[in-house]
Amino acid sequence: MSNRFTQYILAAMVLGIVMGAAILNFLPDTRAEWASSINLIAMMFLRLIKMIIAPLVFATLVGGIAHMGSGSRLGRIFAKTMGWFVSASFVSLLLGLVMVNLLQPGANFPGTLPQAGQSTGLPVSAFSIEKFLTHLIPTSIADAMAQNEILQIVIFAVFFSVAMGSMPERSKPILAMIDDVAHIMLKVTSYVMLFAPLAVWAAITATVAKSGLGVLWKLVVFMGGFYLALAILWGILMVVGFIVIGPRYSHLLRLIREPLMIAFSTASSEAAYPKTLEGLTKFGASSRISSFVLPLGYSFNLDGTMMYCTFASIFIAQTYHIEMSLATQLAMLATLMITSKGVAGVPRASLVVIASTLSQFGIPEAGLLMIMGIDTFLDMGRSATNVIGNSLATAVVAKWEGELGPEHELGPGEATTPDMVPGELPAMAGH
Repeated sequence: MSNRFTQYILAAMVLGIVMGAAILNFLPDTRAEWASSINLIAMMFLRLIKMIIAPLVFATLVGGIAHMGSGSRLGRIFAKTMGWFVSASFVSLLLGLVMVNLLQPGANFPGTLPQAGQSTGLPVSAFSIEKFLTHLIPTSIADAMAQNEILQIVIFAVFFSVAMGSMPERSKPILAMIDDVAHIMLKVTSYVMLFAPLAVWAAITATVAKSGLGVLWKLVVFMGGFYLALAILWGILMVVGFIVIGPRYSHLLRLIREPLMIAFSTASSEAAYPKTLEGLTKFGASSRISSFVLPLGYSFNLDGTMMYCTFASIFIAQTYHIEMSLATQLAMLATLMITSKGVAGVPRASLVVIASTLSQFGIPEAGLLMIMGIDTFLDMGRSATNVIGNSLATAVVAKWEGELGPEHELGPGEATTPDMVPGELPAMAGH
């Protein structure tokens, strides 16, 4: 069924491109209305994903931490996880910096540059480290779950789980209930994911019908350079995966092909979360690890987004013929290393981070207007890269903790729960 599901998604992507091009060419006057109507299907799917994310993250995370044991073990796993995230972010930012200097996509830019003082309309004022630090702590867990604030849910879940661990006898009934909720939410997830091929078709059709593939030619050098850099980053991640995990890492790549395609076609890492969790479970990663590392990765380990920040920032400087010394570029990298970790809850996060960074280095923020029109196409690659980066991080931490069991396939109706030991982890039902 998994292979068939992959084929459905691939077919949906191809059909989306064909139908989007047909609407663009044969219904040019009404293509915006067609795109808006068809995109409703994709938006409904994304809302279904948002509907299940908060309870899924909370139930699996609380159960995983509660079964994890002592607080010292949790601290050790957290330290290893954040160490990996910081290292991966540095490599991604540095690769973007190196590639944009090698390729020089902004040199001799043929297009018309926006006026330096022109506004982008991005909520740059909504971003600051101070606001990020206060944003970490939820004022209400109900509000955090209603707004799908994953990082806030993680913070509350950690406190809740540690408190449960300190009261083992009293918490037994609650832990059993949370495990049941995790089973139920994973079953709900299997139902929601049945609509993924339809959502993929709608997202691709709407994007092509609205923007057309012709818009890509205006910035073909920038697009080509960015995707080449992404390909190299994928290569680095795969090499590291084979070094740390061994030959079986190739099986993980096969298991996450569905979430990769979902993330790429919908331009949403979040939409791929349930299938990524399922793939990691089938791979043998303990759900105690995956339910902890994966949600953190969605806030702190966005490899594709990191690389885009340096690549796009230097590209804009190149188009305006602004010379930046190596020291200045390294200072920008250090700034992005810090500021990029504070984008939780900020819409269009990567663009906001870039805009706020440009102003600090005297580069016109208006330069973002050149690439905002193709940002959806860029976001496809970024989102897929984020999925492969987070799945690798989870598998590596599981390996380091001795929680990477044998690869596992299960039949319909079985679900992943945090109290199962590695090697006995059922996969999500359905696909």
